Amino acid sequence: MRTLFFTASLLIGLSPLCMAGQIYKWVDAQGVTHFDAQPPQGREASIVVTPSPPAGKPTAQPRSSAIGDQQAIDNNVKKQVAKQQAQLKAFCEQARTNLAQLQNNPRLREEVDGEMRRLTDQQRQERITEAQKQIADNCQ
Repeated sequence: MRTLFFTASLLIGLSPLCMAGQIYKWVDAQGVTHFDAQPPQGREASIVVTPSPPAGKPTAQPRSSAIGDQQAIDNNVKKQVAKQQAQLKAFCEQARTNLAQLQNNPRLREEVDGEMRRLTDQQRQERITEAQKQIADNCQ
């Protein structure tokens, strides 16, 4: 009984190899390359050697898996883009707030080494110019 089961399993396992036929390749008079299971009449054809897949490894991924993987990648990219846009929006709001403070308040102070110091008019104008440039470069 075991021998019969083993023999049947072996024959079923090897049947696709027996069914695989040769593939012939030839070029017609117009220069078009053809592939067929039968060689052409009156023309020379070469046999195409197809490599066998490695044992134990799948030959190709299922299409649904590839689509699912691509969708996961697309979703990750969309999340990253949305995060970057949110960060840029927050940056622009902060830059505009800072610019308004610089333009509307001539007596600004900043903390340097634990001490509060007033900005000179020249420093204030430099920071206004810098803030305007950042807004122009990064914000719409």
